[in-house]
Order: sequence, then C-alpha cells, then structure tokens
Amino acid sequence: MSSRRTSWSLLLLGIAFAPVLYAPMQAQDAPVKRGRKYKAPPVTSHVQVTVVKKFNGKPIMNAAVIFDSTLDGKEEGNLEVKTDPDGKATIDVIPTGSTVRVQVIAQGFATYAEEYLVSDSSKEIFVAMIRPQEQISSYVDNEGKAATRKPGVQEPIRPTTPTAKPAPTSPASSATPQQPPTTPNAPQQ
Repeated sequence: MSSRRTSWSLLLLGIAFAPVLYAPMQAQDAPVKRGRKYKAPPVTSHVQVTVVKKFNGKPIMNAAVIFDSTLDGKEEGNLEVKTDPDGKATIDVIPTGSTVRVQVIAQGFATYAEEYLVSDSSKEIFVAMIRPQEQISSYVDNEGKAATRKPGVQEPIRPTTPTAKPAPTSPASSATPQQPPTTPNAPQQ
C-alpha cells in the first residue's frame, strides 16, 4: 500500500510543480511589462557661438547668449550662457534637428537675434555685433543711419543757452554797518 501512496504522491507533486517549471520557458518568449517605458534622451548637438565687434573683429567678453530651442513645434526651453574672454559661448544640450533662436546682448551694442536649424552634430555660429542704430521708421529712408546718441549712460539733454542771471545787489544795501564819511579836515581819533 505504501508504494501506491508514494506513486500517487509523486504524481500529484509533478502536476503541482509543472506550471512552475513551464513558466520560465514561456517567459522567455513574451516581452516583460515593467512600469513606464524607457525612452532614450534625444541626440544632442554641440553649438558654439563666437561674438566679435564688427568694426575691428575683437572678441566681446561677457556678452549674454540666449538659446531658445524648439523641436517639432514643441518648446524645449531656453538657456543663457556668457561668453568667455575669446568671445565664445558653447552649449551641448540642443537636440539635433531642432530650430534654435540665438539672441546676443552686449553692453554698448545693438541686440542680435537670428534663428538657425541645428541639423548636424556640431554647429558654429559667428556673430559680428554693431553699434546701436537710429530708430527705424517706415516713413523715411533708413539706409545707413548712424546713432545720434552714443551708447552707455547718457545725461539728459539740457539747453546750451544761458538763462538771464539776476542783477547783482549793490553793496550799500548789505547788512554791514556803515561808517560816517570822513572829511579831510576832521581830526582822526
């Protein structure tokens, strides 16, 4: 009898553990679903902006270079980088294939802004800054207008013609005590 019970016990154990032994073989074929799906970050490009003065070609140090990128119509954000002593600002987080608006602000120069398509793994941009120009008007010819005021802090324009000064007061009306007039024949004390 014990052999019969043993064989039935072994048969029941085999049936109970069959799914456990079969599950790893089946799991190899099916994809595993675990939480969120991992999405690799986009490929980025190396963007370098060189900022120089147009009239002499010397680099502009500490100019603010603002990068504002969009990819497929979606804003990716913006970032401001200052130029080094060589006039260069470098950034490595712009996604490849995006459109980036580069804006350069330097003290004493007109603000520069332009859009670029970053399609390669690296992009070099050269910006020549000019002095501020006069305000543009649609009613007059604006070609080659120079600034009428110099860059930097300006004093308000004051009239150059002197205003009329008040008449000086006579010394007789001053508050000093008057001495009696001296006569030539009077003895002096």
